[in-house]
Amino acid sequence: MPCLQHHPASAALLFADAGALRRSYLRLISLSSTLRHLDQLLGVSLASGHYPLDPAPATSLLLRYASFRAPPRHLLRLFRAFPLPDRFLRNALLRSLPFLRPDLLFPSPDSFSFAFAATSLTSSCPRGDPISHSAAVRALHALAVAAGFAGDTFVASALTKVYFTLSRGDDARKVFDAVPSPDTVLWNTLLAGLSGSDALEAFVRMTVAGSVRPDSTTLSSVLPAAAEVADLTMGRCVHAFGEKCGLAQHEHVVTGLISLYAKCGDMDCARSLFDKMAGPDLVAYNALISGYSVNGMVGSSVELFKDLVALGLRPNSSTLVALIPVHSPFGHEQLAWCLHAHVVKAGFDANAPVSTALTTLYCRLNDMDSAREAFDAMPEKTMESWNAMISGYAQNGLTEMAVALFQQMQALNVRPNPLTISSTLSACAQLGALSLGKWVHKIIAKENLELNVYVMTALIDMYVKCGSIAEARCIFNRMDNKNVVSWNAMISGYGLHGQGAEALKLYKDMLDAHILPTSPTFLSVLYACSHGGLVEEGRSVFRSMTSDYGITPGIEHCTCMVDLLGRAGRLSEAFDLISEFPKSAVGPGVWGALLAACMVHKDGDLAKVASQKLFELEPENTGYYVLLSNLYTSKKQYSEAAVVRQEAKSRKLVKTPGCTLIEIADKPHVFMAGDRTHPQSDAIYSYLEKLTTKMIEAGYRADTEAALYDVEEEEKEHMVKVHSEKLAIAFGLLNTLPGTEIRIIKNLRVCLDCHNATKIISKVTQRLIVVRDASRFHHFRDGVCSCGDYW
Repeated sequence: MPCLQHHPASAALLFADAGALRRSYLRLISLSSTLRHLDQLLGVSLASGHYPLDPAPATSLLLRYASFRAPPRHLLRLFRAFPLPDRFLRNALLRSLPFLRPDLLFPSPDSFSFAFAATSLTSSCPRGDPISHSAAVRALHALAVAAGFAGDTFVASALTKVYFTLSRGDDARKVFDAVPSPDTVLWNTLLAGLSGSDALEAFVRMTVAGSVRPDSTTLSSVLPAAAEVADLTMGRCVHAFGEKCGLAQHEHVVTGLISLYAKCGDMDCARSLFDKMAGPDLVAYNALISGYSVNGMVGSSVELFKDLVALGLRPNSSTLVALIPVHSPFGHEQLAWCLHAHVVKAGFDANAPVSTALTTLYCRLNDMDSAREAFDAMPEKTMESWNAMISGYAQNGLTEMAVALFQQMQALNVRPNPLTISSTLSACAQLGALSLGKWVHKIIAKENLELNVYVMTALIDMYVKCGSIAEARCIFNRMDNKNVVSWNAMISGYGLHGQGAEALKLYKDMLDAHILPTSPTFLSVLYACSHGGLVEEGRSVFRSMTSDYGITPGIEHCTCMVDLLGRAGRLSEAFDLISEFPKSAVGPGVWGALLAACMVHKDGDLAKVASQKLFELEPENTGYYVLLSNLYTSKKQYSEAAVVRQEAKSRKLVKTPGCTLIEIADKPHVFMAGDRTHPQSDAIYSYLEKLTTKMIEAGYRADTEAALYDVEEEEKEHMVKVHSEKLAIAFGLLNTLPGTEIRIIKNLRVCLDCHNATKIISKVTQRLIVVRDASRFHHFRDGVCSCGDYW
């Protein structure tokens, strides 16, 4: 850049007409297409001495430099080279800088000064640090209030927009509320920033107030909000309002209506509006294609895509995202592969939204290799693409890979958002990895996400499933804004840990707080009653579900009721209740709960009935054969057990092997039954022998009822002695200090012998041992389990 030095004014000597000179400069500036052109013009202007004299070309030159993304320091030097900048030049600089310089607002700011400063901050928000941006915006807001511009609609619109860009909706509303007479533009800014029911409520306020007239932009902002919450009634009202005001024929309003009806499932209305358009553009085609895909009408979306191509319209990335059958992928694998090939051929594989849609599609199809290939092919990954891959791993049970990818994201300094955190916490919860969960908790605090209700609810769920029910309750108590999902997570957590009375108490607190229970709420309460032996309380909740709240019990609720009665030994009552359920609510879960209860209470006759139903419904489920075989074995009906096992063998069914995980020093260790692969195996088995001696002295006797019937008793005792739970507990005792809590996770339901053994171990070692199995949590302390031997 040429050196900015002041030269004696010589423009008058070169040009007699100053106006002509100004027009020449302005025209040349507008025609400049590179920074080099602008540098040449600046050099001529400085050499002639004209630059410091005329603010109009200087202002135009600064704005043109800004449009070419010249560095901020360059713009500041241009500004400082002008000896007496006027308000226009100051506003041009405020509009162009990506940061706030409060000194530039004064001595004589106007509404444009504050609005331009806010607009520049808005454009730089997605690229910068949200914390520093937030501080800058709040400082600008304070200056605007002090200067008396808090009620100016132009300034308020700019501030409202930047607050929404920073996801500070409450501050945006405060700006809006400070304006005594909002105009249409300010209302539209508010509606564009709000979402869902909040935007709909604001639109109603706007129309009821009657002080301003909505325009087509107003309807274009409120229609996506109605679509987001699938409020078809409100959408129809907006449509009628648009017809009445003569706004419904605007092209972008019609497109918004098509999208609304499509997302609400009324494809006939959507198609009717589309067909009435004189010449639908690509955006309208994309809206209808997306509607067909979302509603599972994949064939119609493909036909419409063919029409689009036949008309000579060129599909864009939004077209392909709409066409990819993410919402109904099953049965359309061939189409998915063809679309992927088209994406690569058309060069859209580097497009983040398209590649993210493909990643999501493959994740839903459980084709994780293809999903990862699509993810890795993206040269620049967006937050949505990271979230798609991490949540895909978590939802498909590949929890370790989900956590590893999140760690990679952190190593690359990619800032997570609430969805990233929630997906990672879900993976930690599935793994039972408390140390990883605590690490994510620290990231939540670092990223200031502790006010996000979804993140904090996921955090509660993680602590619950990792065995820290007390920590989960502390987080729950600290939450200012709890939604029904937060209450459900905490109630479910108490049920999972066998604290039925606490779950019921919290349920009553929820009702007292005027939170309307949902179907998952009742499922959580019934589960808690089932695992706490609270039969009458469970009955009462089950009745109120229908009578007080009009919620029809589903399969899960009916399963819980059978489980509740079955655990309490009321097998006949449970069987009779099944006949009262709707056919749609009677599935494998209901009969499986009854069979499990028959196993506990040794009812072979009813077990035959339940197992027969299960073999018909799910003939490939190994667990049912194992349960029935174990029941026969425990009753010494060995021939019947042999028949069941032979049937399982003939179907080539394989029992899921039991394994147990324990974390020591933030490192996971996994054990199988009879495992000798661990580096400390010799020490573990030696310690287990000594521990067993102490257990026997304390009254332990091996329970071999469910062991194989065709081996000697001594061999049976050895088989149960080396179950994976015992190996993991022995390893934990060996590698932790006295008094340290032991936590293990078993992938199957804990067996009777391991349950009894762990009670004794907790007594002889004076340790708290927390066991999470496939059904619930067990807290063993001083020879007693929190489940009361009721699991």
